Amino acid sequence: MLAAVTREDFEKAARLRDEIAALKGGAVRQPPPGEMGLGTQVPVVEPPQGWKRPKKPDLMTNVKPRKR
Repeated sequence: MLAAVTREDFEKAARLRDEIAALKGGAVRQPPPGEMGLGTQVPVVEPPQGWKRPKKPDLMTNVKPRKR
């Protein structure tokens, strides 16, 4: 790419730059068809096998006066 720029062949340099970027892969890409929509990139988190939700604390035991 540097050699193409020194020869002032900017079209070839741009093409090489785009090929390098495609090989590196980018953080932002166009999703394949059928994967578009809200929340499709977020995997569903499942709790471990046998896990139970902890018991909610008793609201009557935490006695603190209201701040004014």
